[in-house]
Amino acid sequence: MTDQAVDTDGARPAGRAADEGRFLGRTRELKELRADIERAGLDTLSGRKAPRARVLLIAGRPGSGRTALAEELARQVAHRYDDGVLRARLSGHDGTPVPVERIARELLGALGLPTPAGATEDDLCEALRAALADRRTLVLLDDAADAEQVDALLPDTPECLVVAVSGGPLTGISDVRPCTLGGLDTRSAVELLSRFTGSVRITVDPRAAESLVEECQAQPAALRLAGGWLAARPKATVADLAKQLNTESDESTPLRRVFGLVYASLSAPDARMLRLLSLAPAGQVDPHTASALAGCSVGDARTALDGFAGLGLLRALTSPLPQYEVPGCLHPLLEALAETQDRPGELQLARARMLERTVRLLQSCRTITETDNPEAREKLQAMPRSMRFSNPRAAEDWLRVRRPALLAAARLAVADGELDTLARRLMSQLVKAMVAHFGTQAAAPDLYGIHRLVLDVAERQNLPREQAAALLNLGDLDARTGRTREALVRYRAALDAGRRANDPYAAGRAMESVGGAHLELGDFDRAADWFGRALAQCLARDDRTGAARLYGRIATAHTYAGRYGEALRNWRAAVTGHRKSGDVAAQARALSEVARVQEYAGRPEESLETCHEAVELARRAEDVRLQAALQLRLADTLERLGDPASAQLHRGSAERLLGGEASQAEEPPEESAEGSAGVEDSKQDGDACEIRSARPED
Repeated sequence: MTDQAVDTDGARPAGRAADEGRFLGRTRELKELRADIERAGLDTLSGRKAPRARVLLIAGRPGSGRTALAEELARQVAHRYDDGVLRARLSGHDGTPVPVERIARELLGALGLPTPAGATEDDLCEALRAALADRRTLVLLDDAADAEQVDALLPDTPECLVVAVSGGPLTGISDVRPCTLGGLDTRSAVELLSRFTGSVRITVDPRAAESLVEECQAQPAALRLAGGWLAARPKATVADLAKQLNTESDESTPLRRVFGLVYASLSAPDARMLRLLSLAPAGQVDPHTASALAGCSVGDARTALDGFAGLGLLRALTSPLPQYEVPGCLHPLLEALAETQDRPGELQLARARMLERTVRLLQSCRTITETDNPEAREKLQAMPRSMRFSNPRAAEDWLRVRRPALLAAARLAVADGELDTLARRLMSQLVKAMVAHFGTQAAAPDLYGIHRLVLDVAERQNLPREQAAALLNLGDLDARTGRTREALVRYRAALDAGRRANDPYAAGRAMESVGGAHLELGDFDRAADWFGRALAQCLARDDRTGAARLYGRIATAHTYAGRYGEALRNWRAAVTGHRKSGDVAAQARALSEVARVQEYAGRPEESLETCHEAVELARRAEDVRLQAALQLRLADTLERLGDPASAQLHRGSAERLLGGEASQAEEPPEESAEGSAGVEDSKQDGDACEIRSARPED
């Protein structure tokens, strides 16, 4: 099969239908769980109001159907909880506990609430509890590793219900009675088999079906694999499979025995691909991931994945894109096979191919947003068709759906330690793609985590330039979320790293950022001093645009400190710099700040004249909003000078410029328009600084 463009077709694989249908069995367990919701707790019995949400625990081994039971319970009682159901998985596909901070962030995101970048675990958990305090919500926490994870996420209200799924008891959480799962009842287990095999093969030999159920100990995961094996062999009887399992000499679990039988039936290429799926980040697989791991075409990978789903080896996810999940109960088996049957070098090569493919897909995802750029169009056309997106919306959908796997890929690549070059390229492209499609502000929580990973790699590899870039970006995100002192520490560390790298750009950026942090903290003398140091760097590099911006930032610090003479001198230097660089709009904004400072200094006539000059420059720059803001400033100045008639004329001009919405043309804040522009330029440079750590061709 030939490669196709990145597939956004959500059609379900053929094997998916076998898993669909009503929930089977567990009638007794459901009855007990529902009764437990109504049961009086220890607090109620003692006459006290329950301080926290009731916790129901479903305990069982992976493959016992514990998650399916939790979902069925949630479906049956969801109507009681007006604010809906929240879901989170507390362990990774490989059993590694997920940090509580990440879980709380995802739950807050599901509620549509802000999750500040870099917020601590305690802050996020407190925000989650506050959000749920006045809600009636059912919270489903799947695959909990320990009681501490669940306890940190418990709502402080009895109006909510928590359904936790775990492998054992959650010791430490009071008033919890576990519902421990064994196998399905025989009737339900036989019906589950019949969904794969059809009813005829069960009806002709019901005793064989019951024998097969017994061999599988009625465990749903083992029964699905057995059903998939039978579905792929229409001529095989149920008795044949039961006999094969019965003759197995080892004393392993039923799941392991059935899996071994299914695995042995695969062709060598399919068996190899299945083993390599244990390397898939977050256990989520799409055709491109499988293609890269196995080194085959995307079309062949899609066919193989559909076949695995039909056999019960993968779970097809409900998604607008073809996407599958490695069941948690099978991941250890696949991982063990990969370690014993594939050489370490082959596994590392497969990881490298997967990361390289991910880097190229992210590059394509970002480039599709730059189709007005001839160079970007040429780069996009040079990519294989299988890695090109049809339009920006398709690229954004892919990025949104694959986001958990992409972030997991970055974490795994950094943890691996042997693929740092690919890890750096992956994180660079991931930052660019997220900023292009979601914007810096919306992507900030994810970007914070990525930049921390970049910092880990830079420190491990002793790369001071990349270290400086990561610290600058982390500092910018800290500053945007109000953690100015934390940002200041990052900026100073970035300055040290920039000096070690002998990188004047990074050092200058760090100096300016240190100055901006001091300005935010109200230390105007230090702010002006650090802006001055950054200015010296710009002048040494003959960076006229940067120098003009920094003159404005120095002037802003002096203005705040009440040193209007120094402020005017620096603003005039900024005006001169913008005039020499030909930036008329920036020149107009700087002149408007000169007028502001002149008014602060008690020189309204000079301010009026300067403001007229700024209006003319804004008109030449075709900056309508700045023109309107300056007209309003003129009106205010004229009123203070006792000329209300002229003031009214300028207000009318502002209204006409904005179509009668002059109230929206607010004047720039007291940290001037020029100063604010400098801050934004600095933030954008932070992203560029991070991107510089990648290879030039990326």
